[in-house]
Amino acid sequence: MEKKILVLCTGNSCRSQIAEGYLRYFAREKAEIYSAGVETHGVNPRAIATMLEDGIDISNHTSNHIDEYKSIDFDFVITVCDNAKERCPFFPTNAKKFHYNFPDPAKTTGTEVEILKEFREVRNEIKEFCFKFITEEL
Repeated sequence: MEKKILVLCTGNSCRSQIAEGYLRYFAREKAEIYSAGVETHGVNPRAIATMLEDGIDISNHTSNHIDEYKSIDFDFVITVCDNAKERCPFFPTNAKKFHYNFPDPAKTTGTEVEILKEFREVRNEIKEFCFKFITEEL
């Protein structure tokens, strides 16, 4: 049976989108992956670009609100920022919860080169986390 995994972030625009992309890639058919935010900010174009650099296309992802998934019985809920963990609504589910506070690359200031460098670093951290998660939990 496919496991259902929800990745939760504040705005569902960067970190949760990147995690959704990698979890889908590493899990293949073993899991259904969803991502959502406690708010919706649209998918960040830099997140799309840095994922494409690694061969994963998330350009068709949508920014979803947590309320859209209240009826789904998740096996795992992964929060990828402290704000989402604090604001995560109660799920009437037995989902195993995981938390990792990744830095928000969208808050990076500086030149485009510096901002993209931060996006790549966070992307790589999330990739490593997702690979380890899928390897250990599925």
